[in-house]
Amino acid sequence: MTDELFRDDATLLTCSATVVAQEEGGAILDRTVAYPLGGGQAGDSGFLVAGEARWRFGDTRKSKQHPGGILHLVEGALPAVGTVVEVQVDAAKRDAHRRFHTATHLLCALLPYPVDGCSITESYARLDFHTDAPFDKAAIEAGLARLVAEAHAVNHRWISEAELDANPGLVRSMSVQPPRGLGRIRVIEVEGVDLQPCGGTHVRNTAEIGALVVTKIEKKSAMTRRVVLGFAP
Repeated sequence: MTDELFRDDATLLTCSATVVAQEEGGAILDRTVAYPLGGGQAGDSGFLVAGEARWRFGDTRKSKQHPGGILHLVEGALPAVGTVVEVQVDAAKRDAHRRFHTATHLLCALLPYPVDGCSITESYARLDFHTDAPFDKAAIEAGLARLVAEAHAVNHRWISEAELDANPGLVRSMSVQPPRGLGRIRVIEVEGVDLQPCGGTHVRNTAEIGALVVTKIEKKSAMTRRVVLGFAP
């Protein structure tokens, strides 16, 4: 399994690692700071560096052939198994993912409906809510601005699967369920605002999110309302 350093510290942008396998145009490392596509959040990109050699990885995915492995999709020739590399994550992309992902948790607090779709990229964040209720763009923007300005601390901790089973209301998503089988579940707490299972990368305080705008509110179906967020120019 790849040691997922980003789970405990999303501010890490570099680490030393060893290539332990190759798969489908990518390299699997024994440890990484690069987040793999999952839970609605896009994968990280960056470089693997060994001396003068540099390999660009344009995406990071969970391995299909090696359970628990994280695949860094490399452009061109792959680094050999056994190569010691420095993983360098694209800092701007990681920053956008962290800010947008935490923003979606604020949005969940403002709109208390089940979530049936999610997408977090470096240019926007989208949540689909299972409801036929009308949404007010100005009210949502004002609520987000308030929660950002209040500077709530953002923390993560681990709970047991039994604790999650005893509190099923923690799970807001209808489409993505917390991974099971490891004996523990990672939860993100925006203090005084939101608590739910999440494996993504986040800021440490809501003040780090910055100004947000609602770029679109869309009726996708009779019971689906989509909200798209962007950063204020």
